[in-house]
Amino acid sequence: MNKINSILLVDDDKASNFINELLIRKYKITDELYTARNGREAIELIREKCQGPEGGAGNLPQLILLDINMPVLDGFGFLEAFKELDCPFKESVLIAVLTTSLNPKDEERVRAAGINNFLNKPLTKEILESLLEENFDWSQELG
Repeated sequence: MNKINSILLVDDDKASNFINELLIRKYKITDELYTARNGREAIELIREKCQGPEGGAGNLPQLILLDINMPVLDGFGFLEAFKELDCPFKESVLIAVLTTSLNPKDEERVRAAGINNFLNKPLTKEILESLLEENFDWSQELG
């Protein structure tokens, strides 16, 4: 069975994180699931992983599901900070924006930042399956 080494959920909404965690755990997509309540927490976690004892791409989350609207450091701030982060192998991380925003300008800004996955909440089995198939050579159906 395919698995992703780890996934990072970045969202200030506890209910969204809870539901997303349930879905990811239900389909056993990863054994390592992290959450951050804002972009700053997420950057700190990634920085720790970059400097961890293992180092390398295997230490970083393979997938980040990122909300846009958060306190402290929003999704756009996270994308800018991630871009500036001195971390080998960060290019191996797939970032997908998962948001309630329907503003076309938000999608334009996300795409301008080099992020091709702009997804609308809530995360569903179908969205997750599509994301995995398109980006991780995932061949099995979930559930």
